[in-house]
Amino acid sequence: MNRNISLLGLQWGDEGKGKVVDNLANDLDAAVRYQGGHNAGHTLIVNGRKIVFHLLPSAICHESIKCYIGRGVVVSLEALFSEINEATEVIGNLEGRLKISSACSLIQPYHIALDQLREKSSNLTKIGTTGRGIGTSYEDKVGRRSIRISDLYDEEKLKNKLSQSLDFYNSIFKHSFGASPIDLNELFDQNLKQAVQLKPYVGNVIDEIRALQNDDKKILFEGAQGALLDVSLGTYPFVTSSNLIGGVSAGVGISPSDIDYTIGITKAYTTRVGEGPFPTELFDEMGTYIAETGGEVGATTGRPRRCGWLDGFLLKNMVKVSGVDGLCVTKIDVLDGLEKINISTGYNSDQSEAELIENMDLETVQPIYLEMDGWTEPTAGKTSYDGLNENAKAFIEKIEEIAGVPVIMISTGPKREDTIIRQEL
Repeated sequence: MNRNISLLGLQWGDEGKGKVVDNLANDLDAAVRYQGGHNAGHTLIVNGRKIVFHLLPSAICHESIKCYIGRGVVVSLEALFSEINEATEVIGNLEGRLKISSACSLIQPYHIALDQLREKSSNLTKIGTTGRGIGTSYEDKVGRRSIRISDLYDEEKLKNKLSQSLDFYNSIFKHSFGASPIDLNELFDQNLKQAVQLKPYVGNVIDEIRALQNDDKKILFEGAQGALLDVSLGTYPFVTSSNLIGGVSAGVGISPSDIDYTIGITKAYTTRVGEGPFPTELFDEMGTYIAETGGEVGATTGRPRRCGWLDGFLLKNMVKVSGVDGLCVTKIDVLDGLEKINISTGYNSDQSEAELIENMDLETVQPIYLEMDGWTEPTAGKTSYDGLNENAKAFIEKIEEIAGVPVIMISTGPKREDTIIRQEL
């Protein structure tokens, strides 16, 4: 039996991970978020209320599941408290159910300020970040100057580290952007107040996860964003600042060999928010139709998502590099009623396939499409594979052929029950 399951999106995020987690939650004991920050977004419907979680694991809505935020996550305490308050209104008190690693790096106001100043600057490449300080916080982590949650509970250490950080950041604000400095004492007081509020949720995540593993509990390790945004293996520099692929070990503190099964999630088409290459992007009426039918607006940013056909080339390679065992295909119902559906199987490019995989330089490639017949009989709301029409089945089977792994789950609509389960985990 698969006791340690990893779940990650295989595109540029927004693949529908929240709903997949919701479907897996019935027999889970614990869920762990292991990387990213509050630039992720998981949309759930709980008791008829729409909730978007950015930091909390999607499984937090299930009272029987213990939830953890691992050391690989950079934490905005303001955002975290806002989510805890909203979740508490819907599902009750989270104390005892939610634990956050004391080794997590914190997002401070100076991270947010610098992130936004950079995005606004005409002299710097626009990446299309959320402006929430995630990237700049990771820069501090790599630069070995992060303020971690544990630092909040040593006042002398905290003030010294804040002072050093502000010497660095205030100089940049003044000389590079002509921006106002951040006051040390105000920031110090803010951190101390937040420390008191945070204290009930701080814990030793490594120790608790290992204890759960020793007790043979079922644990889901939940990645944020999508594999194509991985800082090392994605479409650099238009990426996030953390490792989604393979990040679970460093982000939690477990061995790579602990993972029994990896689920990869892909939409039946492709979307992207922000800047960066998108070979199968549609700029015509079809792109508009998919965006409108699929409700493609970023859960975190509120920005319209760019839409295009499913990129089989990228899917195949993300499956390979991520070690995916089985796929979940979401939003197949958005394609209902289309006469023809395309899947990109490769590119016309001066670069070889191996070169494209190595450098992910996709700015000038042209997709090669396989055209498939669409379907008029709706897939929306279907709950069994046999209930799908033959053309929809052919589409799923082509995805399996391209990706090289089975499709174990198909989402046919926004509700939990709008799901086809082809393999139990």
